[in-house]
Amino acid sequence: MRISDLRQQLRTHGAGPSHEFRVLRLWSQALPQHSGKRRTEHFMPRPLLDALPAFESQLDGIARIASVHPGEDGAERLLVALADGQTVESVLLPRGGLCISSQVGCAVGCLFCMTGRSGLVRQVGSAEMVAQVVLARQRRAVKKVVFMGMGEPAHNLDNVLEAIDLLGTAGNIGHKSLVLSTVGDSRVFERLAGQAVKPALALSLHTTHDALRERLLPRAPRMTCEEIVERGEAYARASGYPIQYQWTLLEGVNDGDDEVEGIVRLLGGKYGLLNLIPYNRVDGLDFRRPSWERAAAMARTLHRRGILTKLRQSAAQDVDGGCGQLRARAIRVVATAGSHTPVRIHHPAS
Repeated sequence: MRISDLRQQLRTHGAGPSHEFRVLRLWSQALPQHSGKRRTEHFMPRPLLDALPAFESQLDGIARIASVHPGEDGAERLLVALADGQTVESVLLPRGGLCISSQVGCAVGCLFCMTGRSGLVRQVGSAEMVAQVVLARQRRAVKKVVFMGMGEPAHNLDNVLEAIDLLGTAGNIGHKSLVLSTVGDSRVFERLAGQAVKPALALSLHTTHDALRERLLPRAPRMTCEEIVERGEAYARASGYPIQYQWTLLEGVNDGDDEVEGIVRLLGGKYGLLNLIPYNRVDGLDFRRPSWERAAAMARTLHRRGILTKLRQSAAQDVDGGCGQLRARAIRVVATAGSHTPVRIHHPAS
């Protein structure tokens, strides 16, 4: 389901631009359609007013929360069921942030990521992305939306940009508080330059060694680390938003002194910041996260050498909530239960 489909339906029922904007504004902000100072019956044309209850029901059916997994850090991981029965994951972050998914599965195949192990199942429609925001807003305020959950946004760019456009206008999210995360794809840099709503950009770097990056991200576009940083720098200067360089810390893989030197060489003087994120463990994978002391020492060294660095704690570590893990667990439960047995996905504490 795409936002353009919703717009067309509204126009079929006689909606003009102001009516269309109002309906989508109230939906994307998780507000009832009768909200606001202007009474709906005095504002909407009669055919649209008559069609509105069924349209609201359709919006409610785009996605629902299948299960909630709260973490001790205040985050909540949400397993979201789409209308066709597929599931994606969203994460409500502390301080008003939300991470949403752009695909069911992912084709990039990052070796350290559970989502990549399942491959790509299907694209998530732009309306399904906004529906993840609506569900989250029904639980708490959302002021920042990060396209950093399941999937590679560059592989579903039309839908991602359509969702960003709505969230940055009717959805009342500041443009710099919309963050598109990508492994690095020329299509992203080309398309973002012409967008009315220009999001901030997060680039998944993970290493400064091209050969290692090709092994860790086997189906990412073949851009060198230097090319990724160069294109990111150009966008940062044009948009006015610093690039967030993402670095999943893997013990013995990309936490060595050679990487520190490479980071200083690549990012020195650049308009960006480096997020060091200790690896979120995944069952069945051999990667390990370095000790917090090692990660903190790396961050301090980089900071002393002029690289703005933040050491991040991946949200909801205590519920094993890395991207793809909730979905994988749910699929295993369904498979174990059998096709004729009703399945309920339980809260971890139940």
